[in-house]
Amino acid sequence: MTCSLDIFFLEAVLNGILLAGLLALLSLGLNLVFGVVDVVWICYAELVMIGMYAIFFAYSTLDLPLPLAMLIGITFTALLGVALHMIVIRPLLDAAPINQLLATGGVLFLLQAAATLAFGIEFRNIGVHLGSASLGDMFFSWGRIITFSVALATMLGLRYFLRHSYLGLAILALSQDRHVMPLMGADSRRLYAATSALGGGLAGLGAALMVLQFDIYPQIGLQFGPLIFMVCVLGGLGNMLGGFVAALVIAQFITIGSSCFATEWGYAIAFLFFILMMFIRPQGLLGARS
Repeated sequence: MTCSLDIFFLEAVLNGILLAGLLALLSLGLNLVFGVVDVVWICYAELVMIGMYAIFFAYSTLDLPLPLAMLIGITFTALLGVALHMIVIRPLLDAAPINQLLATGGVLFLLQAAATLAFGIEFRNIGVHLGSASLGDMFFSWGRIITFSVALATMLGLRYFLRHSYLGLAILALSQDRHVMPLMGADSRRLYAATSALGGGLAGLGAALMVLQFDIYPQIGLQFGPLIFMVCVLGGLGNMLGGFVAALVIAQFITIGSSCFATEWGYAIAFLFFILMMFIRPQGLLGARS
């Protein structure tokens, strides 16, 4: 099946931009944590999954209003992020990177098992259908439109917070040199905890937007985890602007490839591009060469 520059191709491009909003938002928290704590949370997508289940439980079981259920999910994942740092990451801050990866990888399977025991393997959803918006002969999911808008606002808000607040400036300074900051009187442990809470909260925000578009099941992290990691690495680990650019690139490969060929081909092309770029520019699109 050949692809021509017609209305369907334009629709695929625009849907790719909207999909990039979700990927950029999901990578935002992981990039923030790595940029400050210098540890990759391999289990980050599972935090998103736990956040989705928390929202589902609050909305469907406790019968709370959806906005309140989303707030509970965001708060829960923020606290989970702090717990992850205190229990797993902090004892391994000076350990070899492979030990950190193995530890967070173990948390990945622990969270999957916990979700399976608590909710089973069935696909669940909150039963909210937002429909789609039309532009001529093109159709766009309201879920993706809302997600892109929230992702853009979140990135701008986070940038403002990091550059214009005392806590944000302290976090930025810690990301530059975590050994010097304690000598200047900063409590690095509290800053790490605050960063982990912020990273976990961003995972919860991603979960709040994903429940509007996707079913919830214990292995959903395996679907989005590789994409999140790929976006972070391609953009340059710890570079939040690079993550947004990488999300745009990856999302275009997925949507255009899926439109021209098949969904599987869209993902295959995106991963092939990622592998090629790791040979050409291993530090990422906007990463600094070490």
